[in-house]
Amino acid sequence: MTKSTRTLLALLGFTLAACTGNTSQQQTDTKPDTFMSGNGRKTSSSGYQSTGDVSLLEISLPGSVSNNTVNYDHITVYWNPKLRQPNCVAYELTATQVSMGEAPDAEKRSDYNFNRDTKVKNCPDWWEYKNTDFDRGHMAPAMDMKWNKDAMEQCFLMTNICPQNHKLNDGAWRHTEEAIHSWARKSKRLVIFTGPIFNGSLRYTGKHNNIAIPTGFFKVVYAPEQKRAIAFLHENKPARQSWTRYAVTIDSVESVTGINFLAALPDNIEDAVESRQDIRQWPTYTPKR
Repeated sequence: MTKSTRTLLALLGFTLAACTGNTSQQQTDTKPDTFMSGNGRKTSSSGYQSTGDVSLLEISLPGSVSNNTVNYDHITVYWNPKLRQPNCVAYELTATQVSMGEAPDAEKRSDYNFNRDTKVKNCPDWWEYKNTDFDRGHMAPAMDMKWNKDAMEQCFLMTNICPQNHKLNDGAWRHTEEAIHSWARKSKRLVIFTGPIFNGSLRYTGKHNNIAIPTGFFKVVYAPEQKRAIAFLHENKPARQSWTRYAVTIDSVESVTGINFLAALPDNIEDAVESRQDIRQWPTYTPKR
């Protein structure tokens, strides 16, 4: 880990090896339930054909973290029923999907509403976030799902949502999402992980004060063809700097969250891509606003 990365982590208030919360308030699921929705990720009603390399979307969580894995058609949610939000959301984004999502007949965000997934334990309803100080923050963003109706519906399920500071959600976090979306055009395919971070004692929000408030958020991005990766760490509050200043290594995110990403890669490739961070390797992106 570089000195600049250590400084950034300190400024963000993230503690190394903090895992994902106050473990005294979490419970281990030794055999997590798995909920299946639809017919898997390999095909969709649009005719899109996945690479089928779904092993790259698999993560390993700390044993102290409660988890149920929910395999939707287009996103994988590692659901925490105790914190009532995902531990992590994983999905792939291809150049084809980006083109479809930007076509005139693409799905419109305004046509979709947030919904509770009734099959998932302790999934909040949309109204539980009303009159709180937080947005319903998408982990897999709607802009990445506009290419397909089913993908948009799954994106708006509350299993994909965390309490997020509005100025972060509409600021540096949105800029990071837009950059990643644009990168998929030239990278052809990206594997993306995103989720909350819990550092220190848990605080809660929501109608019944039982939805945990993240202290921050992470994004991990891997481009299989180019074998390059990058990650981002944001505190759950307005960002003071440009979105590019929050870029870190995957190793840094793993240290903060305790999550193991990209374990399906050969060890030599995994070690190489997770230890490097150079945003100059990625296409330049300038936020529209």
